[in-house]
Amino acid sequence: MAAQTDTKPSAGAKPIPEVLSELWELATAYAKQETIEPLKGLGRFLGYGISGAVLLGVGSMLMLLGGLRVLQTHTGSTFEGNLSWAPYLIAVAVGSALIGLALLRITRRKGPGA
Repeated sequence: MAAQTDTKPSAGAKPIPEVLSELWELATAYAKQETIEPLKGLGRFLGYGISGAVLLGVGSMLMLLGGLRVLQTHTGSTFEGNLSWAPYLIAVAVGSALIGLALLRITRRKGPGA
């Protein structure tokens, strides 16, 4: 006689709708974990980066303005008359050098694959 196969579900088996429900919950939880949470981290990273850049820019401008005023007021008669434009040129040159240094550091590559 041929062996009969057991067609009854085992005691630990779950019904198909319950399995599909669990699968849907697992898929949505995974999608949230892999998309929303990294975007939150990216937003935090961008927020700190942009605020730091703004603060650094404002601070640099104030330092350049302070240096310009020091050159205009505390150098005696050095920058008077025909040389009254020199402090402005010095401040612009220092500001341009700082911008050039920043751009150089941003665009520098360190290796063939970097």
